Amino acid sequence: MKIEKAILAVITLNQSKVDGGAPIFICETKEELESVAANLEAITDGIAHALSEELFIIVKH
Repeated sequence: MKIEKAILAVITLNQSKVDGGAPIFICETKEELESVAANLEAITDGIAHALSEELFIIVKH
């Protein structure tokens, strides 16, 4: 099965602003947020998008 056009993960500093079916990663610092987003981007072969300073999503196009 090939996954196309899906949100693979959500990475955030603010847990109260996210909910849903994708895996959610809660970080404590902006540096950790950026590091986790970069690593998940590479691992999942997806693209990281910053929706705000405290929220990234990993998307498969």
